[in-house]
This record gives sequence, C-alpha cells and structure tokens, in this order.
Amino acid sequence: MLQNWHVFHATGDRGREEVTLVRCTSRASLTGRGAGSVVGMDNRSEVREFLSSRRAKLTPGDVGLPDVGQRRVPGLRRGEVASLAGVSVEYYAKLERGALGGVSASVLDAIARALRLDDAERSHLFNLAQAADGTSNMLRPRRRGRSWTPRPSLTWVLDSITGGPALVRNGRMDLLATNALGRAMHSSLYERSPGPVPNFARYTFLDEDSHRFYPDWDTAADTAVAILRTEAGRDPHDALMHDLVGELATRSTDFRRRWSSHDVRLHGAGTKTFHHTAVADLELAYESVDMVSDPGLTLTIYAAEPASPSAQALALLGSLAATTGHEASAAHHR
Repeated sequence: MLQNWHVFHATGDRGREEVTLVRCTSRASLTGRGAGSVVGMDNRSEVREFLSSRRAKLTPGDVGLPDVGQRRVPGLRRGEVASLAGVSVEYYAKLERGALGGVSASVLDAIARALRLDDAERSHLFNLAQAADGTSNMLRPRRRGRSWTPRPSLTWVLDSITGGPALVRNGRMDLLATNALGRAMHSSLYERSPGPVPNFARYTFLDEDSHRFYPDWDTAADTAVAILRTEAGRDPHDALMHDLVGELATRSTDFRRRWSSHDVRLHGAGTKTFHHTAVADLELAYESVDMVSDPGLTLTIYAAEPASPSAQALALLGSLAATTGHEASAAHHR
C-alpha cells in the first residue's frame, strides 16, 4: 500500500536534501547513524511531489506567459498553472496538495496540458488519480507470484530470433527470459546476480560492474529509475516493488537522488551502447513492446546497423555463445 512509502531526509554539503523512498520491510533499516528522519507517505504525498516537481520545471516563457515579479522558487506559480488549466487557484492548490480522488478526466487533461506533460507523465498522473479513487486494483491485471516461467511457445519465439538479443522483463526490471544472444550479451548480469532472477535496477545501482557495461551510466541509471517510478504508479500495491525500491534507496545515494525527481518514461524505442567483456562496444537499436498475452511484461529486441562494427561484434558474440553452448551440451552428454 502507498502508506508504506516514506520520505527520507538527509543533510549534505549543500544543505537539507529531501528524497522519497519506499520502506523495505525485509531488509536493513534506515535507522542508525546519518539516517535522518523518516516520516510516512501516502498517495497524497506522491501526487503533491509529482505535480510540484513538474511545475518547477517550467518557466513562464515555456508556456507563453510574461515573467512578472520575483519568484521565490523556480518554476511556475500555482496561479499560473490554474489559469492555464482553466480552474481556480484554490481548486488547483487543493489538487496539488494531493486531493485527486474523484477528479474528472477532463480536469486531469487540462492539468496535463498546462504542465506540458508528455505521454508518460500524463499516464502517470492518471494512474495516481486512479490510486486516489481506489480503482487501480480493478484496472490492473492480477499480479503474479515471485516466480514466473515462460510458456514453451514464448521460448520458441525467443529462440527463433537469431540476429539480435531479445529479452522479456517485467516492470520491476527483473530479467525473466532471453534468447541465446540476449543471455550472452547480459552474461555479467547473470553471473553477478545475487539471486535466481537478475534485476537490471539492482545491477545498475548496487554493482560497480554496471559502470563498465553501460558506458553512458548516467542515462542508464536515469532510465532505470524512470521505469520503476512509472511501474510504481501503475501498480501502487506491488509489495515486491516496495521491497526493491526500499533496498535500492537504502543502499544507493544515486538511486535516492533520482527517485526524488519523480521522472517517468515509456520505454519504447531508441539506441543504447554497451561494453561487453568479450567483444567490446556494442551500439544497438532497440524496440520494446508490451506483451498482450502477458500483461505487465515487455519484450525488447536489439539490432545492430547492418555492416557496422557493432554488427560484426554482435556476430562474433553469437559465434562465441554458440561455441560455449555446444561445449556445455557435449560436457553434459559426457
């Protein structure tokens, strides 16, 4: 439940910092030296921090308004957002205090337009409103347990993809299934995983090896947190997500700082660069699609530009993976 979420306060070199995190009920406590104070957080806090953080990112010039008077804090004033959305200042202030329960879709749309929310941010706002209404459980497919096994047909489909890595993950960024190239590309993630199911976010923030694997580590870290934040908005009652975010927030300053920004994203397509221990750099395009047959899961397929150095490196990785597979099979039969 969202009432299990907390706000962690810590004082650093630049003054008082406030970051949002989830209490981890089965791991190390935040109490102790340097932990600061911990206070309860519910859906209203999520709404307040999300809306205020989006407002702080805009300037009057961004929305075509004159910049009048001195501003005590960056961003638009509540009255300016209210004017853009066509609602009263009092009403918008009420919404930003977290009272999204019962708000109509038209008002949410107006707020989204006023704050210049992108598709991911708009969806997140609607998810927060559904959680405030108590309807998020009814709109969300039943969650799976801790284990998930791919159907044989899904395994066949993954294995039929031979030109590039392919993988299936959930919203918590657990790596659930891959083809042969996908497992070869993420060999370090599998080898260094502390549990039976590798997790991209845990690897990114808790394993120094991730800085080697992701040459642009900051972008990879930003993306991982935004995906987790988006998933948390979709399913605010996921206890496993609470545990994961609590663990990361407890153990990683980099994660806590990014989590407090309330950034979200839809992970659809783009280009990523990886550094593999066997074949060096790989610059790969990717396409991600939601799996209709398995709601909550995402299939991602990577590909290299034809005839590029990355294509040659990917072919070499595939050859190495095939050789390793044949050797393992032969050893098994012996």
